Amino acid sequence: MRPESEALIEIGRLFKAARKTLGLTQERVADMAGISRPRYREIEAGSSAARTTTLINIGRALGLELMLIPQAMVPAVNALLRPDGAEDDLPAFVVSPDGDANA
Repeated sequence: MRPESEALIEIGRLFKAARKTLGLTQERVADMAGISRPRYREIEAGSSAARTTTLINIGRALGLELMLIPQAMVPAVNALLRPDGAEDDLPAFVVSPDGDANA
């Protein structure tokens, strides 16, 4: 499978998961994004590419934001998003229930 196809499938999976979490139908998301249901279905299935503006509109309909980052930065972003559970991956501070920040 080509890398572009894998990316389309992954985007579709993310959209589908977000849609299901929100309890929305494909038709509702398509309407909110200003596209047809068949077009949304193709994008969600990963079988069709879409313009960046279309992806942004779908993302916003699902409460998501699309981020474009340089490919060279992908490993760093992935490391931030998926920590390995190491101690140094803990937050710099924690806000307690009473509002005090503990360093």
